[in-house]
Amino acid sequence: MGVSSALPSAILVLAVAVVLAFSGVKVQAATRHYTFDVQMTNVTRLCSTKSIVTVNGQFPGPKVFAREGDHLVVKVVNNVAYNVTIHWHGVRQLRSAWADGPSYITQCPIRPGQRYTYRFQIVGQRGTLWWHAHFSWLRATLYGPLVILPPAGVPYPFPKPFREVPVIFGEWWRNDTEAVIAEALRTGGGPNVSDAYTINGLPGPLYNCSAQGWVSATYLQHVQAEGEAREDVHAAAHQRRAQRRALLRVANHTLTIVDVDASYIKPLTVDTLVITPGQTANVILTAKPTHPKASFYMLARPYSTTQGTFDNTTVAGVLEYDDDDDDPAAPSLHQLPVLSPTLPQINDTAFVASFSSKLRSLASAEYPAAVPQQVDRRFFFTVGLGTHPCGGAANNGTTCQGPNGSRLAASINNVSFVLPTTALLQAHYSGASNGVYATNFPAFPLTPFNYTGTPPNNTNVMSGTKVVVLPFGTTVELVMQDTSILGAESHPLHLHGFNFYVVGQGFGNFDPVNDPAKFNLADPVERNTVGVHAGGWVAVRFRADNPGVWFMHCHLEVHLSWGLKMAWVVQDGTQPNQKLPPPPADLPKC
Repeated sequence: MGVSSALPSAILVLAVAVVLAFSGVKVQAATRHYTFDVQMTNVTRLCSTKSIVTVNGQFPGPKVFAREGDHLVVKVVNNVAYNVTIHWHGVRQLRSAWADGPSYITQCPIRPGQRYTYRFQIVGQRGTLWWHAHFSWLRATLYGPLVILPPAGVPYPFPKPFREVPVIFGEWWRNDTEAVIAEALRTGGGPNVSDAYTINGLPGPLYNCSAQGWVSATYLQHVQAEGEAREDVHAAAHQRRAQRRALLRVANHTLTIVDVDASYIKPLTVDTLVITPGQTANVILTAKPTHPKASFYMLARPYSTTQGTFDNTTVAGVLEYDDDDDDPAAPSLHQLPVLSPTLPQINDTAFVASFSSKLRSLASAEYPAAVPQQVDRRFFFTVGLGTHPCGGAANNGTTCQGPNGSRLAASINNVSFVLPTTALLQAHYSGASNGVYATNFPAFPLTPFNYTGTPPNNTNVMSGTKVVVLPFGTTVELVMQDTSILGAESHPLHLHGFNFYVVGQGFGNFDPVNDPAKFNLADPVERNTVGVHAGGWVAVRFRADNPGVWFMHCHLEVHLSWGLKMAWVVQDGTQPNQKLPPPPADLPKC
């Protein structure tokens, strides 16, 4: 829970694996087994101790390691009083939709005292992803990294890193997060904001309590001069309440981004990394040629343009150089100056937009950008906040705490998604969808309006469990448009089961006549999560070549709870390898 060692045993294993990746030794795909014991663990942060949900007593949870092509078998045993599922964020789950993990979408929850084994293969992906709980707000503490190396003997398309270190961003609440969201849903208002941001579960020295005995509360990354340290940067900012993209900078160092969301990109060197909730990025940090006689702050804080309240604080880790001569008389960490970087302004939209526009797929012969050039189906989704009438027994006739006494709600094309009590994938596979979900999710807004201008008088949204059905192999273009109904916000949208290509982004209302002419169909960045600009839009393309039911939702926990989500049903193809296999025998029952 305290200071990280210079090279802990888990990283030693990974560093050795990096060396083997370039040894030229061919190794068959392996089957890697893990056991996740979901349990309550006492953890102290910000001078107070509380019991949190963890995997194997670790916070953040254990690193899952694989090579491209490997099979993963993860047995999850639920020893807590909450229902649990685990989602393998960004894993495509080709013909393994039963292992995807979102509760009531691909499976019913693993109930207290029960277990379920997730079985899936890593196909066509390499880089860094992550795993997290996908039930209620449990992902506030139930998350960890998923590191995927290339097959043995297959080199990286960039210089070999000296070391690989997972870094994952999160949040910390002093209060029980399940109580926080329960109170927000009861009152219809926004939830209480977090008390701190964290790097690898640690808040760092800039928070009042952590400043006392700060070493034990701070993430330390040790590097050696005359080398390179590659940091696999994971964003666990999914807990953040509003549009909390993170701005990360390491004092006096640059970062070279080499892949995002487990897809290689053209290397991009930056001073500041922008990472949206749910996204991941691998970056190479180049060490100084000689010991700099200083340590360096690694700072991260939110980017925001919203008028609402949010956790406007900064988390700090420390980059520390090992002494080259191992001189016992050398200055200790506390005697060296700690240099601090200057981050962009918290609302620097121009900087964030410029950063996003520079990311490009590698688009090489070995790693082509297979962006669909022709489109079978086009969709236009509005995403944003609205309201529900107060009502409900939970309020006992009192006024709700949303706008004008209403309940806050979120929607896509004015539909606020309602989770069913039967998992959608089970209903689809068994042909028993009647009464579970409807197939009339609107492809376009039913009532067009000036999406980023004057909002309509009626801000209420409808509720329903609606899906889009796609034949196998359909090529899709999806434009997601932010709305300013209750204020413009940036929304991180995550699609399960697929990667997509970000072919265009912009501000204001999407222009279906002129904007498509500017789309990048040559080397657009490939992702599984994208941030829709506040008061803007984003266009993506993907091929529906993975049979099953696939969730798409905002990766902000509160917006997910309020209904900013929907599902795609992809039908079986005609060939045996295009069909969804039957469910596993231990699939949890509703």
